[in-house]
Amino acid sequence: MAIPRFEARSYDFMPYVDALNWIGGQWVPSVTGRTQPLENPRHAEIMGHVTISGAADVDAAVQAAKKAQPAWAELPMRERAQVLYRVKALMERDFEELSWLVCHENGKVISQAQASVAKAIECIENGCALPNMADGGGLEVSRGVECRVIYEPVGVVAGITPFNFPLMVPNWMLPQALVGGNAFILKPSEKVPQSVLRFAELLQEAGLPDGVFNIVNGAKDAVEAICDHPDIGALAFVGSTKVAKLVYARASAAGKVVKCLGGAKNFLIVAPDADLQLTSENMAASFTGCSGQRCMAAAVMVAVGDSQHLIDGVVAESAKLRPGIDHGCIIDADAVKRITAYIDEAEAKGAKVLLDGRGKRGDHQGHWLGATVLDHVTNDMRAAHEEIFGPVLCIMRVNTLDEAIALQNASPYGNGAAVYTQSGKVAEYCVRRLTSGMVGVNIGVPVPREPFGFGGWKDSKFGVGDVSGWDGFRFWTRPRKVTTKWAVQKDWTWMS
Repeated sequence: MAIPRFEARSYDFMPYVDALNWIGGQWVPSVTGRTQPLENPRHAEIMGHVTISGAADVDAAVQAAKKAQPAWAELPMRERAQVLYRVKALMERDFEELSWLVCHENGKVISQAQASVAKAIECIENGCALPNMADGGGLEVSRGVECRVIYEPVGVVAGITPFNFPLMVPNWMLPQALVGGNAFILKPSEKVPQSVLRFAELLQEAGLPDGVFNIVNGAKDAVEAICDHPDIGALAFVGSTKVAKLVYARASAAGKVVKCLGGAKNFLIVAPDADLQLTSENMAASFTGCSGQRCMAAAVMVAVGDSQHLIDGVVAESAKLRPGIDHGCIIDADAVKRITAYIDEAEAKGAKVLLDGRGKRGDHQGHWLGATVLDHVTNDMRAAHEEIFGPVLCIMRVNTLDEAIALQNASPYGNGAAVYTQSGKVAEYCVRRLTSGMVGVNIGVPVPREPFGFGGWKDSKFGVGDVSGWDGFRFWTRPRKVTTKWAVQKDWTWMS
């Protein structure tokens, strides 16, 4: 039974299908019988319901994956990659449908939904290229003795993904895992599972054998079951640092290879010589894009020295941005309350609200918050050091570049950071000293493009390597080292 296409091509509310589990190429409800509503956050209306799975559902997906994985792994890597070529073409064919579906389930404006789908396609495109990159190499290490590396699949693997990029983040993981010969189980956010439903059917249409990709919907019980299941060999997670730590500890204790990406608090240092227009426009776009609900959003603007003109420019650009047109809504009512509490507390402790987004609304009765800029933020305010995950920019003022760098270095997070300057010397000074895995120069969202991997430092990541790119392929595979000898040498030893 195929699910219907999503026909919306505007922001007008449209209900959609209930989100069931995708196991062995079929839609099945959870054995728990439990569901919860799926809300369109722009309208605060119910689009459908999502099944809430437990350990038995996870096991059913694992058994389907175990059955399908050996035959999939036996295919040459280039043949496995052909499925990605075909699904890339199908996603391009259905680009508008997928974009509008992400828009409705997540609350993004359509331009930002389109960008996220385009990035998902780029990730798949990089996966298509892996057979040209995955040569393990070989070397004659001594006379008649050759060593080479073969990348073997882990087997059954899993990914747990967040609400903010429903289609993109799964594709940080899936192309590398599939090309590597694994069978994959996805647990999407229970808030936004509907776009990956369509993606599952596109994979099937592209020729992916049933059981190689499975979806288990749910919440805490499903996550814990994935962490604990003995037949899942590798697990990747993207979400908050609090949950990332729990998942990393639990899944590692169960013997899995684990990589967890957590939260962020991205510091953007602004030197007095920064270009006014570039800085103002770029900074505003960084902290409001996707309504600030992304781990690479600007969180703190550190104004160095005489930078008042740059602060004024950022506020002026941010004031132009309209909820519902230039950026979307907030994912749910609880998130609005949480974000507003950070603003209220900072204001009560002395922060100056230069731009107030509280109470601003878009064009429908959903969950909204406008761009907000807080000045004179200090370290005793939670807004200065905790992840807000909303369209809020905190301004901290310092006298020197070293003071600015020290603020970022003191943060427990190390996902993204940036410096705005017209000086190459200043830029390089900061790049070498910021304790962040992804650093931008005059770029407020320094997300690496494929094939460069995505991943931070410190409490923004647990595990080794990045989640995407070449590190991602290495994560989902195991290197087998093969040493061969075919002729006896007259002067041989046990090593040669």
